[in-house]
Amino acid sequence: MGKRSRYPVEVRERAVRLVMDNEGGHDTQWSAITSVAAKIGCTAETLRKWVRQAERDAGKRPGLSTEERERLKELERENRELKRANEILRKASAFFAQPELDRRPK
Repeated sequence: MGKRSRYPVEVRERAVRLVMDNEGGHDTQWSAITSVAAKIGCTAETLRKWVRQAERDAGKRPGLSTEERERLKELERENRELKRANEILRKASAFFAQPELDRRPK
């Protein structure tokens, strides 16, 4: 389950669109971000992160897209579970092999 966001997806998408559309009317992207953030009621840093992720998703900026990031998290979770299962099996096999090692030859 994902982390619940304070802002709905629609608000995020609209805010990012506003920044992209209003970039031309500002000197820098940061000034566009601060302007839009004040209007929607979030911090400029939060909106900057949303814009950067949207740029990565669109291929305009290097880094993992949202889908790739989710897939990576899923694979890491699966890897942890498999390591845990292997550790349990290793300990179980050692436990059940112990009587065989303790038995004296006749």
